[in-house]
Amino acid sequence: RYVADCLQQGVDWLDGQREAHRSRPVTYQRGGESIQIAATLGATSLEVVDDAGTTVRSPQTDFIVSAAALVLGGIAAAPLVGDRISMPSGGKTLVYEVLALPDGRHYRPCDSGGRMLRIHAKLIDEVTD
Repeated sequence: RYVADCLQQGVDWLDGQREAHRSRPVTYQRGGESIQIAATLGATSLEVVDDAGTTVRSPQTDFIVSAAALVLGGIAAAPLVGDRISMPSGGKTLVYEVLALPDGRHYRPCDSGGRMLRIHAKLIDEVTD
């Protein structure tokens, strides 16, 4: 039990450091509900074989967030395909959509306890501010 507590304290500390030093504010939206949360950017590179047999690489953006921060309409929420994530960037707002990877997963836990989530998304729009 002591080891499990120490490991959980370590994960909690790491998540706090990630949020304090390596994150930026984003808006997570599902339908008419939205919340501003801290997210750290990551990347996943997808390799897809097209109809001609050519392998095409497609970079995807990942958002690493605290699972506890993802609360929509007062209820803890898990990411869903189609949710939107907006992020200001150099006079524009970048809009991403949560999407499933070829293995069907659209997010995964970053740690064994699921405290942090890695959400897979694709850039779908750039809006000039």
